[in-house]
Amino acid sequence: MSSREIAELTNKAHAHVMRDIRAMLDQIEEGQSKFGSTYQDAQGKARECYNLPRDLTYTLIAGYRSDLRLKIVRRWMELEAATITPPETPEQLALRALAGLQSVVEKQKVQLALVQPKADALDRIAGLEGTFNGTEAAKELQVGPQTLFRWMDTNEWTYKRAGSANRQAYQKRINAGDLTHKTTIIVRPDGTEKAADQVRITAQGLVKLARLVPGAHLRTGDEGEAA
Repeated sequence: MSSREIAELTNKAHAHVMRDIRAMLDQIEEGQSKFGSTYQDAQGKARECYNLPRDLTYTLIAGYRSDLRLKIVRRWMELEAATITPPETPEQLALRALAGLQSVVEKQKVQLALVQPKADALDRIAGLEGTFNGTEAAKELQVGPQTLFRWMDTNEWTYKRAGSANRQAYQKRINAGDLTHKTTIIVRPDGTEKAADQVRITAQGLVKLARLVPGAHLRTGDEGEAA
């Protein structure tokens, strides 16, 4: 409560109330600056005042007349009542609950909009039969083939034997169902044939790579079909 309001409620001059406050603060050994403040008078000039908490307000008025103390106590009760939030009516509770429900629905719509393309892509991949070579998988993941090959080579998906140009799948990836080997027949320029073992990526492995390879995400159906 401000010293100005105390002066008004007790019909005392503000200067006298300020004097009483200073004397009280000296007696209880409290610093005056802790409660000091200012206000503007009718001429716009800054004037000193004090703002006291409830306990010091009651201490100040302890020596005042009973009727003046009662005015201060009642005023404090009004101030405290004003800071208490009144209970909500049933209508207010219903409106708040509805607003909260609408917020949840909106968040769910946003989340669905974010995950739906991924879900559509997963459904499309799951519906594909067979396996993918590295170039086909890179296209599905929308990354460069070399980016995909480097990631697989450095993260224990594939490797090259010394002196061989062909990649091999780590056995643990074959066991997990992410990779497989497929033997293909390659025709040499001279017409002779040779068998080559090629790493193939399964649909399951493609889904995992979409989560693991930086920048990769599964192509949705409306982004063009694989060649």
